[in-house]
Amino acid sequence: MIPPEFIRSEEEQPGLTTFQGPVPEIPVVDIGHGDEEKTVEDVVEAAKEWGIFQVVNHGIPAEAVRQLQRAGGEFFGLSQEEKDKYAMKEGKFEGYGTKLQKEVAGKKAWVDFLFHNVWPPASINYGVWPDNPPDYRKVNEEYAQYLLIVVENLLKWLSKGLGLEEEGLKVALGGEEMEYLLKINYYPPCPRPDLALGVVAHTDLSAITILVPNEVPGLQVFKDEHWFDAKYIPNALIIHIGDQIEILSNGKYKSVLHRTTVNKEKTRMSWPVFVSPPPEKMIGPLPQLLSDENPAKFKSKKFKEYQYCKINKLPQ
Repeated sequence: MIPPEFIRSEEEQPGLTTFQGPVPEIPVVDIGHGDEEKTVEDVVEAAKEWGIFQVVNHGIPAEAVRQLQRAGGEFFGLSQEEKDKYAMKEGKFEGYGTKLQKEVAGKKAWVDFLFHNVWPPASINYGVWPDNPPDYRKVNEEYAQYLLIVVENLLKWLSKGLGLEEEGLKVALGGEEMEYLLKINYYPPCPRPDLALGVVAHTDLSAITILVPNEVPGLQVFKDEHWFDAKYIPNALIIHIGDQIEILSNGKYKSVLHRTTVNKEKTRMSWPVFVSPPPEKMIGPLPQLLSDENPAKFKSKKFKEYQYCKINKLPQ
């Protein structure tokens, strides 16, 4: 059995709540074919309908992704004592840990994680980056460079879908000051995957999240009142629309509700990068999208205030 603090309520248990039957496929968008109009159409439709999509032919070399996964895997293979050197400090978002936010009724998620910023240089604290494996820094810095291009393009296409200038969303999110926070999730095998969750149901508080999974499935998406398993697609990046883009678009794009299940035999890992505005940036529905017929659905507030409310489960 598993310790009681890991057993979810019946409303949450994957064994009881996962949809059984033909599962609709999360949209897969080829962003490498050169027909930009079609790409914009596909990305925009997925962002409105699902709030999540997978992209293929994204231009990040498979080798760069492999090295990212290897280096992260090696860190989690270290002794507990070694990992604890990077333990998250009270009130900080970076570091190694096992518990992220206030959980109702003292429950725990079946996961270990490591957080650290990978961009821009001014927001990086190398003190929380592992020294082991020795090439950890090189591999992560290389991956971040490729990622910047993917994010730039996604924001451009999402801006076009709102009728904005190409740079519209990027500027609204802080331009070159946008912060890229890498999280490595490590979900060890779990004897009762039907009862536990790796990460509970949530939407991302970021603007957009770019995630690399390993080959062990586990992501579930909530749509049409059901929890659906996301299909693993080799070499795809999983893109989540986060809360800040939902707010800026005044609800036109959806922030996706998702959770993670765990596996009985295998370790699942994932590498999301949360792209967010800098802490002091005011985020609210973009004025050019508002009208008498389409009034603001969200309050404007500094990103750090939004973040504080979300993590502490306070009303926005």
